[in-house]
Amino acid sequence: MIVGTNTDDWRLWLVASGAMARITVDILTGPVRAYGYQSLAAYGLPAGQALSAYRMRYPEASPGDLLAAVQTDWWMRIPAIRLADAHAAANAGGGTYMYEFDWASPGLGAVHAVEVPFVFDTAAADAPLFGPLLGNDPPQELARSMHAAWVSFAGTGDPGWPRYDLGRRATMRFGAVSRVVEDPRPWERALWEGIR
Repeated sequence: MIVGTNTDDWRLWLVASGAMARITVDILTGPVRAYGYQSLAAYGLPAGQALSAYRMRYPEASPGDLLAAVQTDWWMRIPAIRLADAHAAANAGGGTYMYEFDWASPGLGAVHAVEVPFVFDTAAADAPLFGPLLGNDPPQELARSMHAAWVSFAGTGDPGWPRYDLGRRATMRFGAVSRVVEDPRPWERALWEGIR
């Protein structure tokens, strides 16, 4: 099984809706529903502790960027890590492989679904649907290498990077420079431990 996320998954919706610029620290730390938006408490996190943890990790981030990071973790990253952990712990046949897509679309970041044209090696500025998200010069080597990994996995069960296990948590980070990283998100796993 291959499971993964994009670094900035949820950011897409905050930018597209125009909400990114309207998020304030008061919203992040306020009641569950503050000023028409959900605070960090809405995700089951102690708001002050969560804000401190995310601010420490992303010191230059705006309040909107911090909310996008929390929402990405809540909606995609933590469930993906938990799925990979469970699959690896069960010693399920064929192995477990984890990835994180980290290439930043111009003006958006590594948002939800921007990896799709790279997986299918169709990343081009004029690509239907995704072209406007990719900018003028999407990296073709990244598209070739991601596509090759998925084709290899489909054919052999091995995408070309180490299996994910509970010791190393090897994760292929696809980006401007793709590389395997070990346990890339320990602080998030710890912060979200026990929160469903």
